[in-house]
Amino acid sequence: MAIHPIEYRYGNPEMKQIWSEENRFRAVIRAEVALARAESENGMIPKAAADEIAAKAEAASLARAKEIEAEISHDMMAIIKALSEVCGDSGRWVHYGATSNDILDTATGLQLKESLAIFEERLGKLLAVLLKRADETKTLVCAGRTHGQIGVPTTYGLRFAIWASEVSRHITRLHELTPRVAVGQMSGAVGTQAALGPKGIAVQALMMEYLGLSPVDVSNQVISRDRYAEYFMFLANLATTLDKIGIEIRSLQRTEIGEVEEAFGEKQVGSSTMPHKRNPIKSEQVCGLARIVRAAVIPALENNTLWDERDLTNSSPERILFPEATILADHILRLMTDVLENLYLNREQIRRNLDLLHGINMAESVMIELTKRGMGRQSAHELIRTSSMEALAENRALASVLTDKPEISGYLNDREIAGLLDPETYTGTAVMQVERLIQKLSPLCS
Repeated sequence: MAIHPIEYRYGNPEMKQIWSEENRFRAVIRAEVALARAESENGMIPKAAADEIAAKAEAASLARAKEIEAEISHDMMAIIKALSEVCGDSGRWVHYGATSNDILDTATGLQLKESLAIFEERLGKLLAVLLKRADETKTLVCAGRTHGQIGVPTTYGLRFAIWASEVSRHITRLHELTPRVAVGQMSGAVGTQAALGPKGIAVQALMMEYLGLSPVDVSNQVISRDRYAEYFMFLANLATTLDKIGIEIRSLQRTEIGEVEEAFGEKQVGSSTMPHKRNPIKSEQVCGLARIVRAAVIPALENNTLWDERDLTNSSPERILFPEATILADHILRLMTDVLENLYLNREQIRRNLDLLHGINMAESVMIELTKRGMGRQSAHELIRTSSMEALAENRALASVLTDKPEISGYLNDREIAGLLDPETYTGTAVMQVERLIQKLSPLCS
């Protein structure tokens, strides 16, 4: 019986598989095999035993481990017994010198490494989509908004480029955190490696080499959870970028604005009672699930505050946090990539909104030019401010108000005023910024 929506509604198969119970079991088995190999290479267990453990490991089953766990109430020991059973006499060497979290935390490192590889690929694709949309719209002038009010013009290309720049920083963060997060350990009961003797450090290093993980420098019985907290904060930061994009799309898709629209299927239904509705449901889903991903940060931080060399309070929340936050973050990353790739831009409505204030949104342009021609900047600001308020109050075009003012006609003629109020001429270096960013970030795309 499915309970959690991840089981039947959210998530992508690749990431779900990584955090499945079966893959978790196999990661634990891989860690045990690597430990046996490393110990045999260091003369601590017979090579024949390590070879047999490696050869028979695939025969160990999750089903058998669960049967044993039902009897002994210890999940890790149940896996050890299930593996030992299929290894014959060599089974007595399984888990030699290790404690539970040596294997469990190392298995988590394997899962995190796989997950981060998927995130890297997905982020590369999102970046490619954003750069493509930025290039397509680098000259598409639109109304910029601050405080929800129309300001001076910007371009859609610059909007997409700003999001692309943010995504590129997540790629950089991913590269930086991977060696800190994808780690394993073989430290023993309280971190001293006493059960392994003087070869403990060498065994740990070789075991992690076999697994493709970095070994911790030092640890107690568990890997310090500041590493995992960093991973969850990365997911939360990424989810917040997607939330930010989703909010902007939802805002721009409002009926009153109508500049963009999520792709809408031919038979798609927007409302059970209002047949006309075309709702931004994918962006809304992204924004909603981002809240769940962010919610993982606090318990992840609290998991680092364990008693002495360890307690068990981190274990139960991590069983939920890792799969839930990872699968949902991956889900909304892929979903937002699809939204952006197929996002429809209503160019006619974009232009209507740009002209909505009849030139008042271009007041800065006139103020700057008056200052260049000799009027004091503060005087120019006050003159254009009062002129703008007059135009709003009388529902007139700003050009009409400005051409009636002798204080302005001494500096600018009607043709020059009209030119300054053309939004197409007031986007500064927006196109150059977009082109420069595309050139810089294109190598990061997948």
